[in-house]
Amino acid sequence: MGELPDRTEVLVVGAGPVGLAVAASLAGHGHDVTVVDRQATGANTSRAAVVHARTLEMLERIGVSKRLAGLGIQAPQFSIRDGDRELVAVRFDRLPTEYPYTLMVPQNITEQVLLDRLEELGGRVHRPYVATGVSQTADGAEVTLDSGDMIKAQYVVAADGMNSTIRDLAGLGSDGNDALSLSFSLADVRVEGGLPADEVLLFFSRPGMLVVAPLPDGSFRLVAEVDDAPEQPDIAYAQRLLDTRGPRRETVRVTEVIWGSRFRIHERVADQYRAGRVLLAGDAAHTHSPAGGQGMNLGLRDAVTLGDALSVALREGREDQLEEYAAGSRAEAMHVVALAHRLTRLATAPRAVRPLRNVALRVLALVPAFRRALAEQLSAIGHR
Repeated sequence: MGELPDRTEVLVVGAGPVGLAVAASLAGHGHDVTVVDRQATGANTSRAAVVHARTLEMLERIGVSKRLAGLGIQAPQFSIRDGDRELVAVRFDRLPTEYPYTLMVPQNITEQVLLDRLEELGGRVHRPYVATGVSQTADGAEVTLDSGDMIKAQYVVAADGMNSTIRDLAGLGSDGNDALSLSFSLADVRVEGGLPADEVLLFFSRPGMLVVAPLPDGSFRLVAEVDDAPEQPDIAYAQRLLDTRGPRRETVRVTEVIWGSRFRIHERVADQYRAGRVLLAGDAAHTHSPAGGQGMNLGLRDAVTLGDALSVALREGREDQLEEYAAGSRAEAMHVVALAHRLTRLATAPRAVRPLRNVALRVLALVPAFRRALAEQLSAIGHR
């Protein structure tokens, strides 16, 4: 396992999908990039499972789109429902893209594909190292690790998640007072009966929203907003989620919980994505409700844009693209957070308002421009 270098062009802290994608982008541009991660192995649990069209288009720049597309379920439709009643069918198969679908692929597979790509390009991940300090000079930054090692870099990318140490040390944390706190239960289940294998379902229901998405191994990912999620959801809990929020006519029977967890998020976007030589990407920069399956997608798009911008800064000494990244990606994050927030609010409308909401959505769903706009928003093609 090669030695940890004491100098590098770019140091990426965090080897989740976003850190790996930034590193693969830089390695592909021929730069010297070093990645450190706090976990001993890539033991990341599969949280995100959706990759949207625009993300796949951008991942072409690091050469992984075709590989990823071959490993997942290509779901051409996303359906918003209340019980058995379809409110809006969002079609991706008419979008002007080479990827006219939502790709369902577990995060651990996405990470493996990105890691393989990084290694093909000559990069690697150094583990386990925790960044404990960062100091900046005019021409770079120096990061201290818990091992006592210090690494000098021209730029540092904080891809170390929503509790990012680097972000906070660099003074880029948001004040967080406005942060809405949300709690989610997540379970990958095997079922008997009644769930489509090629479509993502978003159920609006009084207890809260439920996302049901097919995974490549035949199981289904359930994501539900709940007040007090159990640490380990069992069969009875997963069954209750489906019974109270999912289809009504047909009983879907949960036969196994393969994996489950819970997570809390605060809906927030960092005030700035850049402080001198330190740049934020992914959850370190933004977190929000998983309602539209946007979190990792936004992060992966951050990563590709940032990799390109850093390459220009390193090659030509111009930082205008870094500034563009910091402003443009933040603006897109604000937009995506607002969309996820609206979907969450719609999903959990009070009982008195629900019939009205349902009628309004079904009427809107008859308007092709509305359906197309929603498909463009969710797939992020509208952000091109």
